[in-house]
Amino acid sequence: MTRPPTAAQQRIIDAAEPVTGRLTGTEAQLAALVKRGLAFRHPRPPHAHFLTPAGHRIRETAPAPEVAPEPAAPATAPAPAESGVFAARVGGEEAAEAGPARIREVHSAWQGLLELRRMTNPVGATDRPCGWERTHLVQAAALALEAAGHRPAGVDAADTGYRVRATPQPEAVAVRGPDAEALRACAVTLERAGWQVGEHMDRRTRQRYLLASPRRT
Repeated sequence: MTRPPTAAQQRIIDAAEPVTGRLTGTEAQLAALVKRGLAFRHPRPPHAHFLTPAGHRIRETAPAPEVAPEPAAPATAPAPAESGVFAARVGGEEAAEAGPARIREVHSAWQGLLELRRMTNPVGATDRPCGWERTHLVQAAALALEAAGHRPAGVDAADTGYRVRATPQPEAVAVRGPDAEALRACAVTLERAGWQVGEHMDRRTRQRYLLASPRRT
């Protein structure tokens, strides 16, 4: 069994940039993480260090501090983001700040994701999703939509806006909107962001929705 990272290494992993996984630390600390397979040194200047998939798993599965239990959220509502960690809004969250600060935060996250594409995709391609997006499908699709100015739905089922949800398919998410026009606009945004998009109809509700998956070429 692989031994867990030291306390100092865990702090570096926890402090990695939320979307890109870029690390900050001394050369010795970063080299130790590389040796353990938790980070990699990018071959192109400025030779920054980033979390590997194993490093991301450690950060995402780190035990949270014990707190008093809270009432369970409704099954249809997505879990809230941890405090201080960026999370794209997938639709269904409680009403939250949507002003200039949030716009800057989303823009910064989107630019960071484009940089991660440049650094990890073959020949630096930024027009198609990268590995991180393929393992965080809902967050990645929601970030593309929110960064383009689409509004997520609120916690109230009657509140209009987009909702992004996982599907049984291994590399696809479902995107729902208030009407056909909103769905078409979401489809255009996702296609521009490098996703393959098709429109479908829910046999049970007769409502139309998008099925989107990351484009590979």
